[in-house]
Amino acid sequence: MTGKNLSRRRFLANAAAASVGLSLTGLSGSLYGRPEEKPVRLGFVGVGNRGTGLLRHIMAFKGVEIPALCDINEAHLARAQKIVEETLGKRPEGYCSGPEGYRKLCERDDLDAVATATPWELHTPVMLAAMENGKYGATEVPAAITLEQCWQLVETSEKTGMPCMMLENVCYYRQVMTILNMIQQGIFGELLHCEAGYQHDVRYLRGVEGKIGHGGELLWRGRHAITRNGNLYPTHPIGPVAWWLGINRGDRFSYLVSMSTKSRGMNHLIAKMFGEDHPNARIKYALGDINTTLIRTENGVTVTLYHDTQSPRPYDLIFRVQGTEGIFSGTLDKFYFEDRSPEPHTWEDSGHYHQQYEHPLWKKLGKTAQNYGHSGGDYLEWHQFLHAVRNKLQTPIDVYDSATWSVISPLSEMSVAEKSKAVDFPDFTRGKWRVTRPVEIFGV
Repeated sequence: MTGKNLSRRRFLANAAAASVGLSLTGLSGSLYGRPEEKPVRLGFVGVGNRGTGLLRHIMAFKGVEIPALCDINEAHLARAQKIVEETLGKRPEGYCSGPEGYRKLCERDDLDAVATATPWELHTPVMLAAMENGKYGATEVPAAITLEQCWQLVETSEKTGMPCMMLENVCYYRQVMTILNMIQQGIFGELLHCEAGYQHDVRYLRGVEGKIGHGGELLWRGRHAITRNGNLYPTHPIGPVAWWLGINRGDRFSYLVSMSTKSRGMNHLIAKMFGEDHPNARIKYALGDINTTLIRTENGVTVTLYHDTQSPRPYDLIFRVQGTEGIFSGTLDKFYFEDRSPEPHTWEDSGHYHQQYEHPLWKKLGKTAQNYGHSGGDYLEWHQFLHAVRNKLQTPIDVYDSATWSVISPLSEMSVAEKSKAVDFPDFTRGKWRVTRPVEIFGV
């Protein structure tokens, strides 16, 4: 075994011990670092609209350098290079040599971490290349789209000792972290059930609006809808739920069943906007407009999870949390507690609960975070990731979380294809989930 591989294995052992045995809250050390400290050097793969937006968030932190960028689109790459140069004073090297140009970027010896905001199918390959070259990995959601990819992420992280964090920004929403704080303080009692869903009309992302889709053509995300049927985007709702339930931290997802409605939304909207004879109005889309997935945990908690992206509707993540002492409805933003609420069986407004139980991270950084994307979640996820890289710590959302939350997609597809047959979750932790530990939050 080489010295390089040995040091990586030692890092993994230390990180695992820290994540299992210790609460990583209240750690000393600043994200920003002292002037004499080595900066965090980040390479970025995929600098389209989402990637460029994330670059701007990253550059809000002091002590961050961006030596290299990669994108197959030359215009996107040049735009991002210019933004970084104007902000940080140095133009990053660009890689634009085809779909696997990211491999050259990951081989650089002047990077501590690699992040990606490519289309879904490239998230895992970029993360594997990053970890295999001794870099921390940070990926947009989902981290993987197949069962095989999920195992590849876990096994590569274990083999190399390098962490891989899925950038699930909803975990850091103010409301989500308030509920997490309340659960940790026992306000809900013993948890029994959660309900959540990615309920968001994103047909425009699939290219059916003229100004975005150039006459109704399908973008990369829309092409998934042609061949796949299940919950294709589970991590926004399930990430917070998994944190609340202590998944991989004392409990685990055991099995799921899933079913989908028929598919009508894409055809309907394209025909309405571009005519019934438009080629994409006549495609038979596999993806049902609404998917419902039921999950049961090893400890007997149930979760109802929805995927609803092709029907006209307002955005709603639901976020129902129910325990032996009371319930929260995120859709209503109201609480009811049996021994606390003033009126029996009557919802009460949430304001004083949010004030009383606001999470310490939001108390500390909320005023800054709320100036950034996704209700402050983008800022806080990067705050946590960069802290881990700087201090050589395991990331708060680790590779087991990234795989467990992402694997819902292929498992739900299997269940739908088999008439809602129950499908078991893999145990990516290989039994380590039995050790109860808190969610790791840095800097509070």
